[in-house]
Amino acid sequence: MDQSTRDILGRHLQGLRLESGLSLSQLAADAGIAKSNLSRLEQGRGNPTLDTIWRLAIRLNVPFGTLIGPISVPIGSDGVQVRLLDQGKDDPHVDAYWMSCAPNTLREAEAHLPGSSEVITIVSGQLEVGTIGDTKMLSAGETHTFRADEPHLYRTGDTWATLLLAIIYEKRGKSCPAPKQ
Repeated sequence: MDQSTRDILGRHLQGLRLESGLSLSQLAADAGIAKSNLSRLEQGRGNPTLDTIWRLAIRLNVPFGTLIGPISVPIGSDGVQVRLLDQGKDDPHVDAYWMSCAPNTLREAEAHLPGSSEVITIVSGQLEVGTIGDTKMLSAGETHTFRADEPHLYRTGDTWATLLLAIIYEKRGKSCPAPKQ
C-alpha cells in the first residue's frame, strides 16, 4: 500500500471511529490490535493486513467496502489482492469486489457481519472456497454462495485465481446498518 493510500485509509478510519463514538483504546481492544498500531494506521503510518482491516470494519459495524471505499487501488497481503468495484445502495446492501489470489495461497477469513453471505464467481484459475468444513472447488465460470457470517476460507492450487466476489449483507433493521456515505 503506497503512502497516499495509507493516508486516505487512516483519515477515513479515524472519521468512522469518531462517528461511532469509540475511543482509540476501545476500537483497538475490540479489534484485537495494539492501540499504538491503530494510532499509526490512523496517522497513515501503518501497513494493515486484510484481516486487520476486516476486523476494524466489523468492530465499527460497517461493511468492509465502507471502510475501504475511498481507496481506488487494490489492497492486500499474503498473496491476496482485493479492490472494491461498487457498493450498492439498495436493501439488502451488496458490495462487489475483484479479488486475485496467488498460487498456493490459503486465506482464512473471520466471520463477517451477522446475516452476511458471499457469492464467488471464478474468472480464471481454480479456487477452493466456503465455510470451514464445507468448501467447494471451483473453476473458471463457476459460482458458489455461502454464509459469510461464519469463518471461511479461500485456497488456491498451483495457479493464480481471479474472481468476482459479492458480499450480501442482511437487510437493514436486522444486523447490518446502512453504509455510511
